[in-house]
Amino acid sequence: MEQRHLGRTGLRVSRIGLGTLTWGRSAEGPDESGAAEQLKTFWEAGGTLVDTADVYGGGEAEYLLGQLVGGLVPRQDLVIATKSGSVRDPDRRFDGSRGHLLSALDDSLARLGTDYVDLWQVHAFDPGTPLEETLQALDLAVSSGRARYAGVSNFSGWQLAKAATWQLAAPGVRTRLASTQMEYSLLQRGVEREVLPAALDLGVGLLPSSPLGRGVLTGKYRDGTPADSRGASPTMAGFVDPYLDDTACGIVDAVATAAQGLAVTPLQVALAWIRDRPGVVAPIVGARTSAQLSEALSVEPLTLPEEICRALDDVSAPVHRYPDHEWSTL
Repeated sequence: MEQRHLGRTGLRVSRIGLGTLTWGRSAEGPDESGAAEQLKTFWEAGGTLVDTADVYGGGEAEYLLGQLVGGLVPRQDLVIATKSGSVRDPDRRFDGSRGHLLSALDDSLARLGTDYVDLWQVHAFDPGTPLEETLQALDLAVSSGRARYAGVSNFSGWQLAKAATWQLAAPGVRTRLASTQMEYSLLQRGVEREVLPAALDLGVGLLPSSPLGRGVLTGKYRDGTPADSRGASPTMAGFVDPYLDDTACGIVDAVATAAQGLAVTPLQVALAWIRDRPGVVAPIVGARTSAQLSEALSVEPLTLPEEICRALDDVSAPVHRYPDHEWSTL
């Protein structure tokens, strides 16, 4: 698999990443043997970037990954990325304080069974903590060797620009932001308004999450909701529902038409489109089974013709209202 530099750093990662959002969730995700099969399939295909977070499965995703690394796949062959900052507090969804973040990182390292993570990301912006305090936690993590590189996740355009600029203001002292992880797909192109231009200008690599539109772009929901899909799950249906409206259906139909013309699958078309967008380093793909993951990994040799890209760009073009909506409502 082709490797790409993560932002303006020396770190190289596979241009498809493996996501573990549903690992450790007995109903929606793979069990230990399924996770092992996914990780082995990913590694054998040349994949290196594995993305997780301390809240995925209540910490079980990190623990499960830690159980597999070393014995199944050599640690040095993987770029392990995790996230900290989300908290289970009804009054405070995110905690970006230095104390919480560094404590959370230590807990992540223990679950992962490793002395360091290759990429440590702040899971979301915390308006209740001064940004410079949050960013100092990244600096301390890197300077102490607990993280090799640092990034952010779910930061809006101005938040990303402020954070990246603050870090660049003291080169050699503060850690350059390597990446930002944001939802981005043919069904969700909001990052193109402010986040992506900021990332491109400041040398921050974009790691798209949900690159298949929460599974909708595979076409599996065109004729209803499959019983074994996330859309049929009581805990995940609300995650899928926003992308089952008429606008999304039109985009999915266009993807299916393109796939038919190219003799490939809708999944491959949608994933190739996002993978090769300007500023994108590696879409993070989550799968329920190793067979689903194998289909995603089969996109490696596919490059969409320019006319197909233009047609998909046109049919999925976002409407940017003034002023922009809050990210969580898009």
